[in-house]
Amino acid sequence: MKTVDAPMAAKLFLGGAKNLEAKKEWINELNVFPVPDGDTGTNMTMTIMSAVHEVSSLTDMNMYALAKAISSGSLRGARGNSGVILSQLFRGFTRAMQNQEELDVVDIANAMQKAVETAYKAVMKPKEGTILTVARGAADKAAELAETEEDIVEFTRLVIEEAEAILEKTPEMLPVLKEAGVVDSGGQGLVEVLKGMYDVLLGKEVDYAAAGASGARPVKISAETEADIKFGYCTEFLIMLPEPVSVQREQEFKAYLESIGDSIVVVADDEIIKVHVHTNDPGLAIQRALTYGPLSNMKIDNMRLEHEERLIKDASKIAAQQKAEEAAQSAERKDMGFIAVSVGAGMGGIFRELGVDYLIEGGQTMNPSTEDIIEAVERVNADNIFILPNNKNIILAANQASSLVKDKNVIVVPTKTVPQGITAMVSFEPDAAPEENLRSMEAQIKNVKTGEVTYAVRDTTIDHMEIHEGNIMGLGDEGILAVGSDVSGTAREMLEKLVDDSSEIVGIYYGEDVSDEAARALGDAIAAEYPGVEVEVHSGGQPIYYYIVSVE
Repeated sequence: MKTVDAPMAAKLFLGGAKNLEAKKEWINELNVFPVPDGDTGTNMTMTIMSAVHEVSSLTDMNMYALAKAISSGSLRGARGNSGVILSQLFRGFTRAMQNQEELDVVDIANAMQKAVETAYKAVMKPKEGTILTVARGAADKAAELAETEEDIVEFTRLVIEEAEAILEKTPEMLPVLKEAGVVDSGGQGLVEVLKGMYDVLLGKEVDYAAAGASGARPVKISAETEADIKFGYCTEFLIMLPEPVSVQREQEFKAYLESIGDSIVVVADDEIIKVHVHTNDPGLAIQRALTYGPLSNMKIDNMRLEHEERLIKDASKIAAQQKAEEAAQSAERKDMGFIAVSVGAGMGGIFRELGVDYLIEGGQTMNPSTEDIIEAVERVNADNIFILPNNKNIILAANQASSLVKDKNVIVVPTKTVPQGITAMVSFEPDAAPEENLRSMEAQIKNVKTGEVTYAVRDTTIDHMEIHEGNIMGLGDEGILAVGSDVSGTAREMLEKLVDDSSEIVGIYYGEDVSDEAARALGDAIAAEYPGVEVEVHSGGQPIYYYIVSVE
């Protein structure tokens, strides 16, 4: 095989996506820290599946349309650092291929070089021993092979062989990988994408239709609330627009949906309208939608037949969020607005009290996508919008969203933890200019130390500490500070490493699995141990993390 046309390139992409999806849980387990939210595989999979949906909806398969679908879909769907980097690799690659009718090994090698250049530029401080290193090594090998090898199948095999060899060396480049006994998870994810493509080249059967078929879990309502459900069918679909719709037509469609249901979400761009509605007659929503364009990604769930009580809370969160969104949108246009990534009702309440206009549900357990952040920006009626990612794995996606928004000044405050986000909001000065506030926030968050208490999901050794599955761990900004068998005891041991003579305030945010009594008892013990420090105890309501603490 000496060339690849657009239909074949699409099959290669879908094959790569399917293989990554199949390996995502294994990739998650390569996370250096044995925490229950190791999500590299999930983030990369959700990123590539966003592009899969775009590719699957193409009606005219040519190289330009394919390139645009892969680039746009992955950019908007990018989650976490690994997902953003993957989307940038696709962005660079597709820019190089979009004007070709067919690709030979020279074209592919050139596109791989462009992919690496684009991805490296997107990361402020690139680290070697990561997905970037694997991508660059593969691209360099491709450039070398393109001088002598014409067969795309053999070319791909040798590129993968080199990528795997470099992946095996990543522990030598990053000591933390070597100590944990794992290779870089993002690099492994990239190798799995390449292997999936190679399987297609070899003629192996790949269920393309199933790639990405598993979407978000449906909203589920418990039997206890069945009688209270006014509208029984959760209906979701995409409208593929032949041409952009006006704001007036979008609002008319939303008004119609409000007349037949509730829980309305209508989000439009130039090419699609995303629709979510709870109604008793999904057919009416579908009939009206068809007047705008053809439909895809249709999903209808009978909520009255669902019985999982836990997700009642999720429905309440959605309703509260929608109410907050409507308030933010209907409010008078203001100079500065705020978006924060948060998880847990208590944490959300604290951000609301501090003036945050819009909360994105996410963080440690689920990183929001670039598109999630863009949609949040669209819903805040302000000229200057501050985004608080509150997680180091979300900053890249926030920056990517900022670069894609053209009609508002989006300012990303590089908060890596929820306590840093809270401190940033506390330091906001309404009368200061946006740039002054950014400088002030950046200065203040440097004074915040964060600790998190959770449990280990596997055996490992990190920072010379032996950790066993089920152990309680205290994590600091730079690594593991304490390991034990008791939540409160581990939290106190962790705080011994965080509190010093300059500390003035300790904030304790307890999670959904911690009782009020246990949290108050920990707060009293900390106050007695450090009499010169003010101790504040708040209900955070976050999952997975028993405690999140801040020391200032």
